[in-house]
Amino acid sequence: MKPIFGTTALVFGFVTFLVTAPAFAAATDKSDKTEIYRLLELFGDVFERVRSDYVEDVSDEELVEAAIQGMLQSLDPHSSYLTKKTFGDMQVQTKGEFGGLGIEVTMEGGYVKVVSPIDDTPAFRAGLEPGDLISRIDEVTVQGLNLSEAVEKMRGRVGTDIKLTILRKGTDPFEVKITRDKIRIKSVRSRAEGDIGYIRITSFSQQTDTGVSDAFKKLEEEIGETKIRGYVLDLRNNPGGLLDQAVSVSDAFLERGEIVSTRGRVEGNAQRFHARPDDLAKGHPVVVLINGGSASASEIVAGALQDHKRAIVLGTKSFGKGSVQTIIPLGSSGAMKLTTQRYYTPSGRSIQAKGIEPDILVEQSKVEPLGNRPSRSESDLRGSLKNEDDKEDTPGAESSEDADKTERPFDYQLVRAIDLLHGIAIFRE
Repeated sequence: MKPIFGTTALVFGFVTFLVTAPAFAAATDKSDKTEIYRLLELFGDVFERVRSDYVEDVSDEELVEAAIQGMLQSLDPHSSYLTKKTFGDMQVQTKGEFGGLGIEVTMEGGYVKVVSPIDDTPAFRAGLEPGDLISRIDEVTVQGLNLSEAVEKMRGRVGTDIKLTILRKGTDPFEVKITRDKIRIKSVRSRAEGDIGYIRITSFSQQTDTGVSDAFKKLEEEIGETKIRGYVLDLRNNPGGLLDQAVSVSDAFLERGEIVSTRGRVEGNAQRFHARPDDLAKGHPVVVLINGGSASASEIVAGALQDHKRAIVLGTKSFGKGSVQTIIPLGSSGAMKLTTQRYYTPSGRSIQAKGIEPDILVEQSKVEPLGNRPSRSESDLRGSLKNEDDKEDTPGAESSEDADKTERPFDYQLVRAIDLLHGIAIFRE
């Protein structure tokens, strides 16, 4: 089982209960049956009635998969059933290459919600933003579809067009036509910004830790090992990915100490991940950039470096997804993605539905104002897990949501980060 962060029956088989004769005799009275037997009997009654009386013929497989999907999706926005095909697609995606539009999505209020567009993909180039809601896919309304069905409709042959109807706060609904493409995610990009090393991570896939290591080597050669004055780690609009990759990236900047811990209902399943010696940044100051599109694995990295005082976190509040999903294969029937644990930063913070607060709040400047609109975050998702530290239910805090668009001529948050690193370097000298 591989824990993930980040983008789907009750597998009803026949269960045989072996009981002794006295135990069976004690349960002969119907009123003595356990609640679980009563509920399973209720399900069986409904299942049989649908099979026999529904206006159209529905296969047993469709009914069972729908029941499983409904059960899992009722738990929280991130638990779901993955058919054999969608499970295969997910395995390809975590390797960093797949077909589609290039967006990380979830469900909210019956609509498909954009968590984050992935850099240099069709969705990114079309201008989709974190928080956008997709109400129609071509001529099909999204409401009534589950997440797997909606994602399946957005996939298609490379080169074919798809039309999405977008709901965005502060604007009227509008349509976007996007051409599907082969999505090859280079999860790590880097470049020299004068004497500052800039490392951008777009998602945490199986290639990320290697990409970060290569980025350090490249920047040392390009700038000069003795001339580097600091690093910017850009996690804006990074929707997350694999837990082990988030741990590896954090470890690249830390010499020691806890990176993250995960805890669920079963105490024995708690895990703690620690850094090993060898800071690839070699003690140079680090600024981490985050925004409302930074979720899950991104928040693990930002939280770990923030708690260890290893980096200054700059930008706007992150998304607030502090739960761990485990992919559990179900033989030849696909898999289930189940929320099994919450994760905690080294200081013991759970950021579920709260997010990482930046040390320095810096809004992203915009070439054209998009209007004042409240952002959406994990706490706004229907059925999202609550932060157990809260004394009472409180509405999700609002944060400024900034889409990090590389085509903008001026990246104010990055400029502030570079200025900050220069200031720290001057102070040290």
